[in-house]
Amino acid sequence: MGFMHDKKVLIAGVASNRSIAWGIAKAMQREGAEIALTYLGERFKDRVKKLADELGISIIVPCDVRDDKNIENTFTELKKHWNEVDVIVHSIAFANKEELAGFLYEKTTREGFLTAHEISSYSFIAMAREAKNMLGKNASLLTMSYLGAVRAIPHYNAMGLAKASLEAGVRYLAADLGPNGVRVNGISAGPIKTLAAKGIDDFNLLLDYAEKNSPLRRNITIEEVGNAAAFLSSDLASGINGEIMYVDGGYNITGMGIHGVKGTS
Repeated sequence: MGFMHDKKVLIAGVASNRSIAWGIAKAMQREGAEIALTYLGERFKDRVKKLADELGISIIVPCDVRDDKNIENTFTELKKHWNEVDVIVHSIAFANKEELAGFLYEKTTREGFLTAHEISSYSFIAMAREAKNMLGKNASLLTMSYLGAVRAIPHYNAMGLAKASLEAGVRYLAADLGPNGVRVNGISAGPIKTLAAKGIDDFNLLLDYAEKNSPLRRNITIEEVGNAAAFLSSDLASGINGEIMYVDGGYNITGMGIHGVKGTS
């Protein structure tokens, strides 16, 4: 019996079999959770259903986080299947591709700034609000962040600011929902070649640098993020709340590029 046995988990953000959310879905199902997935409009419905079928997932519900009414309808639809939900995984982020290049002050527009924050940060708060009355005892909310929330990463630009907002949201939601027994945490994953990441200019250079300068000397996988997410969302992590867990091979602890420095391998 897995450590997430009988947990009901809603996962938002599966777009392909390379999505971090997909790694999370596989890990949580392996540990006994019952999974539901969201999809963004009819364009993605068939793609998400095909992936859901691979894991025998029967519940997929629409969710467009750009619209509050749509988020409300997501949980109305979910109630047709479940009375309660134990875990919500928010793995959603977006910024305009043309703004993920060059310098922040040159590329970021007012509209692009608002879009990045609305989809990548506000949506987590909105989902928490709509889910509140469905959350079971000892429920857990989890979101995905990145090191660019706390450090300047080339070309990450407005997305870095949105992730900083998201991480602050984790702390505020943890404080708000903690008295109800609900935990709220985030995972800051190392760079992974997902569909979304491909939009960041020079992303392959970032991947290469992280691989050479991580203490583990490699990049991480969606499976490793999935394993950490399953733990953090389970009762095994019942005392962890309001935290950002780094799953990046230790890259975040380094103070400078260490590859090739004398005395290192």
